[in-house]
Amino acid sequence: MSTPYAKLPAWADYGLIPLINLSVAFIVAGFVVMLVGENPFRAAVILVEGAFGKGTGIAFTLFYATTFIFTGLSVAVAAHCGLFNIGAEGQAYIAGLGVGVVCLAFDSVLPWWLTFPLAIAAGAAVGALWALIPAYLQAKRGSHIVITTIMFNFIAASIMVYLLVGPLKPAASQAPQTRNFLAGAELPKLNWIIELFGAKIRSAPFNICFLLALVMAFLVWLLIWRTKLGYEMRTYGHSPKAARYAGISETRIIIIAMMISGALAGMMTLNPVMGDQHNVAIDFVSGAGFVGIAVALMGRLHPVGIVLAAILFGMLYQGGAELAFEMPAISRDMIVIIQGLVILFAGALEHMFRPYVQALFASFSPRSVGIEAVKGKGA
Repeated sequence: MSTPYAKLPAWADYGLIPLINLSVAFIVAGFVVMLVGENPFRAAVILVEGAFGKGTGIAFTLFYATTFIFTGLSVAVAAHCGLFNIGAEGQAYIAGLGVGVVCLAFDSVLPWWLTFPLAIAAGAAVGALWALIPAYLQAKRGSHIVITTIMFNFIAASIMVYLLVGPLKPAASQAPQTRNFLAGAELPKLNWIIELFGAKIRSAPFNICFLLALVMAFLVWLLIWRTKLGYEMRTYGHSPKAARYAGISETRIIIIAMMISGALAGMMTLNPVMGDQHNVAIDFVSGAGFVGIAVALMGRLHPVGIVLAAILFGMLYQGGAELAFEMPAISRDMIVIIQGLVILFAGALEHMFRPYVQALFASFSPRSVGIEAVKGKGA
């Protein structure tokens, strides 16, 4: 008779297995670095030092992480309801319309601390409404959420391109973007927090959106594990039949979960638009919606794990730029390969090593020891 798998303790499920997957990803990445004739250990040192060795690197790492926290939370909320939202990219992109309109309308008449909450509401509302359409099609028409959200990414991109090369572009400008925002729509930097620890920062876009992202992570934790709505979402995600039997409205729960997911994706817009470039430009999302899928999976759909995974990917983005500069043989495309390996092992192959870890825990579990003792007495 085969040995039953043991239920893993939380520290192993949420810490050990992601650590194993991440370690294997970097080992494979090390072999890739060796193939181009570079020292993988030196590359690892440059990667870490580029992300955390100086104040500017830390600030950029946290700036990138802020974006990934929002998109990771977006994917996680939908996943807890059994919905694979691949549309965070488009939801964040189209939310730039809402944020941009608020900033263009009020940047000259309101201070940033009044423009900011209006922009939060606008970005969240537009992102939620964009997610509402595929949610309705899934709930009422049976259209698969993966297909519809993918297609809506392209629709959102087409709409934004039309607006940014047409109605929203200043008449005297050739760049496909809005005019630059005035001070009333520029978010304050948080670089001073890092400088309190003695680090020096030349210039970095690390801004107040990081605090908003942490607040959203806490609110998502409350929603999923401390509210009736969150319980209904998790119930439907585990078993739609059981949820229907319990009287949970399938249409309502799908639409609410997707709208919350879209709202979180929409709030991601605030970080690059108001905190960095101070305008709405073409492709300002830059794939962050798709990275959010890996962040959510690597974080095991838990807000704490998502924050940590987002910082890891922020490290890969910032440290990868330093690595490409210090080691010319490692191009930017090589950095994308390393990021892809992390996504592969943390996402697609997340369960590769789980059976072996479960078998190892089963061999040391009290039940397993008891079975062996009974066998010994029988002999």
